[in-house]
Order: sequence, then structure tokens, then C-alpha cells
Amino acid sequence: MFSFQFKPADKPRHSHFVVVLLTLYLSQGIPSGFLTQALPVLLRQYHVSLVYIGFLSFLLMPWTLKFLWAPWVDRYFIASMGHNRSWIIPTQLINIILMASLALFNPQQLIHIQTAWPLFLGLLVINILSATQDIATDGLAVRTLAKTDKQWGNALQVMGYRIGLIVGGGGLLIILGHYGWQTTFLSMAGLFVLLIIPILLYKEPRWTDYKTPIILSGLTQQKPHTIFKKFVAQFGYFWQHKPLRMWLMVIILFRLSDGLSATMVKPMLVDMHYRAEDIGLMIGIVGSMAAFLGAAIGAGLIRYMAKDTALLIFNLAQILATGIYAYIAWLYGQHILLHSTIVYVGNAIEHVTAAMALVAFLTLAMEHTRVQYAASDYTFQVCLLSMSEGIAHLLSGIVAKNLGYFGHFTLSIVIGLVCLIPMIYWRKRFYPSAFSSVSHNE
Repeated sequence: MFSFQFKPADKPRHSHFVVVLLTLYLSQGIPSGFLTQALPVLLRQYHVSLVYIGFLSFLLMPWTLKFLWAPWVDRYFIASMGHNRSWIIPTQLINIILMASLALFNPQQLIHIQTAWPLFLGLLVINILSATQDIATDGLAVRTLAKTDKQWGNALQVMGYRIGLIVGGGGLLIILGHYGWQTTFLSMAGLFVLLIIPILLYKEPRWTDYKTPIILSGLTQQKPHTIFKKFVAQFGYFWQHKPLRMWLMVIILFRLSDGLSATMVKPMLVDMHYRAEDIGLMIGIVGSMAAFLGAAIGAGLIRYMAKDTALLIFNLAQILATGIYAYIAWLYGQHILLHSTIVYVGNAIEHVTAAMALVAFLTLAMEHTRVQYAASDYTFQVCLLSMSEGIAHLLSGIVAKNLGYFGHFTLSIVIGLVCLIPMIYWRKRFYPSAFSSVSHNE
């Protein structure tokens, strides 16, 4: 299924590399699943305000800002460990320790948001480490996967991440309901121990795409520049030409609708008197498995579609799927009893379409990277996406509190449709011919 871009002598088994990618992205999804799926449910059960729940996205800020230290991940590494492994393994090990430490937190402290700061601080550090690991993992994937296989690599990313969401979101909610906080987090730390094994056994290829390296006591870096000049030179690539500037606009607008709507789904279900276990099954397991299926469908369809067409169609499908949440919210507002099947099916459809759209975006993001700056370029684009999505998360609680759930989801749909207009203009004017003439000559 995959072909690779390194010397045959360095070539690992295909199945091993697939397992490495899956486990790495899975480990990144677990903390995110807890933060975005389990924690909002727990907080709402303790009657925490929707505004505060929306502000939880501050803890995801490392995923938005990781481009700031991505050049250092590209530049510095321990040669004997391998470029990417020298970042991935230490961050994984520290996260194992932090996960075990969070088992000591008393969840009763969530009653008063001010006393929950040890948990929030621990989650923030875990997200910093996971974001750093993601930079190195993306760099490994971009350099390793051949151009014709990148959609499958991105499908693996979405699948692995979604499995992590199942474990960290729905799985944790179910386990918490039966075994309590301490057992749950100790089990998660144990799972992280298992997930680190494939990368420990993986022999990373010796990359040849770097400029003349300098080796100092086993620490390798590219030729140095001043920090500011290096930063501008590296990321200025994206705003020096109009095709790439328009692509940045597409990135900024791509997930605004989903970012606004997704955060309020779990609180709405709590207000509809669904139990934490039910929400865990619905959102964390059924929804994430649906996303797993959507990633596979998206990757398969991209083989037979133009990538820009896939991005537009899949994104439109995701926006329209949000209409199911608006319908559920309307029924809830009218005090009309609805069958749980509608909620389960609607949630599954939205997750399928969201995963399809994300695979299309990530495949195009890989196209917009330069090989010598693979991790940094790719990370910059994903961070820009996370930044716009994070702003929408922050505003979601305020919007839902003032407009109600139905108004909130309806506004999300309208914003999503408006945001398609720049995407249509970009694909008509700048993709792929203008993009190819710019990026391939950098």
C-alpha cells in the first residue's frame, strides 16, 4: 500500500511503519479525547458554566503555537537516536509519568473551578509534549511517504487519532463511571507504556534532504542563522506569493464552522439528561469509529478525485451534517421527546463527513511543504488551522449561552457556507497550476 522515499538498505517493513504511525497518532489522541470529550461532560455535570467550558480550549493552545518551536524540532536532534525518534521517545516517556501523576487528582475539586488548577496545569504540559511529538511524527510521515501515498498516511493519522479519542474520550467516561478516577488514569499510563514500544523498535532512516549539518557532541543541527531571520525565512515561504496566501486563507476558514459547533455538543447532551456513559458511547466510541470509517472513505475517494474538489465537497458535506445537531437542538427546545437513534445516527454522520474533510485537507497540506522543512511547513499549516478552530471554540460557549443551542448550531451552518466562497475562488484561480509553479521552485 505504501512506497517510501529512502534507500532500500534503510527500508523497514511496511507493516512496522504503519503500526508506528498508528500508535504515535493514537497516543496524541488520548489526551485530546479527555480534554475535548470527557472533561466538558464532567464539568457540566458539576454545573460549570458553558462559557468556562468554552474557555477550556486555552489548554489546547500548544497545538496552535507549536509552529514556534517546530524549526527547532527540524534542526536539532541526537544523530544516534534518529532525527524524529530523538524527540518522540522523550516526550512519550514524560507523558507516561504525567498520566500516572494525574491519578492523584481528586475529581471533587471540579466543583470549584479555582481548585482544579493542578489538573489543568498537568493537561497543559501534556498537550505541550504531545504537540511536540506531533511535529516530529508529521516530519517522519512527510519524509517517508511517497507523494502518491500521502492520502493513506493522512488516513492513518485521522484513524490513529480517532482511536485515541475513543480511548481518551468515550472510553475514559465509561471507565470513570465504573472504576473511578485513579484506576482510569493509571490504566491510561499503562497504555502509554504499550504505545511507546513500536517507536522504540523502529530504526529511523538516515535522511539526505538536509543542508550541510554541524555535529557537536552527538547533537546535530542545520547551519545556524539568527533566530528572527531563520523564522522569517522559513515561514515567509507561505506569504511571499499570492497562491500560497490564498491557501492560508482557505486554512483559516476551513474549520471555523466545526470549531464553533463541536464544543457545545457534549454540554447539550448533558442538559438533555444523557448519562456520562451514554455520551461516552455515543461521542467517544460510535462517533470516533464513524470518523475512522470516514477517514478510510475519504482516502479512497481522493484516489479518484482532484484533491481540491474533494476538499470542497467533503467540507460542504460536513457543514450540512451540522444541520442534524440543529434539528436535535430544535426538538429539545420545543420539549419534543426524540429517540436516541436520531442522536446516534446524526453524530455518526457528522463524524464521517468531518474525517473525510480532514483527510482531504491534510493531504493538500503535505503538498504545500518543502522536503527540507517538512515538519515545520506541515506544522505551520496545521497550527493555523488549530488557531482559527481554537478561536471558534473560545466563542462557542458565549454564542450558545446567548442564542441557545438551536441558534448556535444554525449560526455554525451559515458561517460554514459563507467560508466556502474563498475556497471556491482559490481552487478556481490558484490550484494546481499556480501553486505548482511557486512551491516546486522554492
